Amino acid sequence: MNYNGKVFRPISNTENGETSEETLFHYQQEGKILSCEYKGGKIVMGHLIGIVSESGEIDMRYHQVNSSGELMTGVCKSIPEIMENGKIRLYETWQWTSGDGSKGESILEEL
Repeated sequence: MNYNGKVFRPISNTENGETSEETLFHYQQEGKILSCEYKGGKIVMGHLIGIVSESGEIDMRYHQVNSSGELMTGVCKSIPEIMENGKIRLYETWQWTSGDGSKGESILEEL
């Protein structure tokens, strides 16, 4: 699976997360290396870097600056599903490595 050039938007997130439907993720991929710039909603600017497995699962690390001016960091695992329309839905489990260290879940869909 290749995510290069794809754009994703969250459709759900747990309450302790900072992304929302206003956040857009712009994915780039070279080989197994995934990178992304994202912003919108509470996120002023964010970046992630990850490794894509043969099955399309993503193991990533992220950092972002929120609208309160805080630098937040975390880890995330994403599992893809190909929807009926051919687009990708990502089921994510994540944990902050800054702040309170809490965990959460989100779902992103390709635009």
